[in-house]
Amino acid sequence: MAVITRTVDARGQSCPGPLVTLARQLKEAQAGDLLELLATDPGSRSDVPSWAELSGNELLEAAEGNGVFRYVIRKR
Repeated sequence: MAVITRTVDARGQSCPGPLVTLARQLKEAQAGDLLELLATDPGSRSDVPSWAELSGNELLEAAEGNGVFRYVIRKR
């Protein structure tokens, strides 16, 4: 099982906050690192997969529970 390298807590932020916060954390991460993004913005359901595809990073997981969206992204 893969280990999450860092958690990016963007709960309470509205678009484009979660992606801006994630991009900032990715700059500090190493290639292959796994980042967990937590967001409450419903727009993240479409924003995060689109952003991952455009940026070349890999979206490994997307889940929703109790109003929180959780994504696991592998840095390219």
